[in-house]
Amino acid sequence: MTLEQVVNLFKEKPYLMKKGRGELGRRLNINPNLVPKAKELARKKVRPPKILLFDLETAPMKAYVFSLWKQNIAWDHTLSQWYILAWSAKWLYSSETYSAHLTSEEAKNEDDSRILRSLWDLIDEADIVVTHNGNRADIPWMNTRFILNGLKPPTPYFSVDTCEVARKYFSFSSNKLDALAEYFGIPHKLDTDFELWKRCTEGDEEALEYMSEYNVKDTQILEEVYLKLRPWIKGHPNCGNFVDSEVPICSICGSTDLVRIPGQYYYTSVGKYSLYRCPKCGAVSRGRKNLRSNSVSTVSVGK
Repeated sequence: MTLEQVVNLFKEKPYLMKKGRGELGRRLNINPNLVPKAKELARKKVRPPKILLFDLETAPMKAYVFSLWKQNIAWDHTLSQWYILAWSAKWLYSSETYSAHLTSEEAKNEDDSRILRSLWDLIDEADIVVTHNGNRADIPWMNTRFILNGLKPPTPYFSVDTCEVARKYFSFSSNKLDALAEYFGIPHKLDTDFELWKRCTEGDEEALEYMSEYNVKDTQILEEVYLKLRPWIKGHPNCGNFVDSEVPICSICGSTDLVRIPGQYYYTSVGKYSLYRCPKCGAVSRGRKNLRSNSVSTVSVGK
């Protein structure tokens, strides 16, 4: 058993912590020297970051136009503003997907206030939010509807945008979520066309239900795409900051079950650090200790 497995066992069965290192070593078939450290870690309050994946579907604007080509629409030519038709969200690894969509009456009145309050609660609870093209779209859209509906700013969170990740680290033919899903062998989105959005704005209940299903499917695809891309994200929020531990921690997923990469090191201008591979997510992290001095570093791999 690894140190992480022993710690988890102690948390599940705290009565084992009353037993001595010798007895536990024989009973669990582990090195008895692991027992004191495992007990220490099991007593600490460890909370991994809460990672929320979410997606929005918005209604189109309506406006008067004089042509179909290269139009700059004046503000006073608009008939109605965009608003949120549906949202879906899920906590990473959770089997449950949360969602909300407008009723027929709410859609006709362009009133998204009810569904925004429940979304706000989830965003306020999250440490990290994951979206696809969310830094340009979903997050500004969400914030706009929050402030227009009188909601306060949620507590701070880190943002991971899988579309930006795909652009930065790869050269896919397309960075659309559905295209990435196809490249990775993940089932595609549901079929839609503009008629669906039109029917939703008219309060068609069947269309609104389908829009919600489409939205939920997007969030589930997003989770799989995110997990596929995650080991490559050098700028990923450091999950190790959320875990109180003295053993090496994967900065990408927070696991302590790391494997030393023999003969491989990470070098800086003044230091040399061991490299570790995370069996859980596949990411590479560097150790904390500078092998060329007695100094300690907490910087993860990345530039």
